[in-house]
Amino acid sequence: MIRSITKAVLVALSAFLAACAIITVNVYFPEKDVKQAYKSLDEMLLKTEDEKPAEQVEPKKEEAPSGQTSFLDRLPSLSLVGAAHAAAQDNVADDLAIELSSIPEVLTAYDEMKARLPQLDALRDAGAVGETAQGLVTVRDAAKAAGKETIVKAENENRKTVITGMAKAILKINKQKESKETLNQLLGKAAASYADTKREQARKGWWIQLQNGRWVQK
Repeated sequence: MIRSITKAVLVALSAFLAACAIITVNVYFPEKDVKQAYKSLDEMLLKTEDEKPAEQVEPKKEEAPSGQTSFLDRLPSLSLVGAAHAAAQDNVADDLAIELSSIPEVLTAYDEMKARLPQLDALRDAGAVGETAQGLVTVRDAAKAAGKETIVKAENENRKTVITGMAKAILKINKQKESKETLNQLLGKAAASYADTKREQARKGWWIQLQNGRWVQK
């Protein structure tokens, strides 16, 4: 009898431990704030000087460590973000923008995207490429995009860097451990939100893919 009870207890304990082992850590995804952070960085890091608002206040610059350009140095119109970040810790969009821009490879990606932006815009204007529902660029007219495939490939690599950086930033501001599991939870959503911002920013006539997979011209 005692042996049977002991065996039952061990079985129950094993089942409990197995259940604990497969518990998934759910990561909160602040969709609205993620989109706003993407928009803020696109506004500041992709637009040319002629496209930026005329009224800008030059911030007091501080030397960045290891020769790395700081986020606030690079984003004049967000010079008040630092104060907002300190005074209002619940301003998630600003926190995400600051965190994302502190990743060196993300800043490099934005530099490269800005450099090829005129070429990419020309391809989008011509209908050669379109914006996918995953936040990437894809060829829609092979003839018009002939010889420009490297532009599309490089653009997508940069965008993947930004999207991955956003997933990492979300984990960091939420003080959650970065792992393959937690990143995988966020990457799809981060990509979809990035795609939303690209659809909103698209010019008339550009090809965009809706969330249901359908392609339309804006």
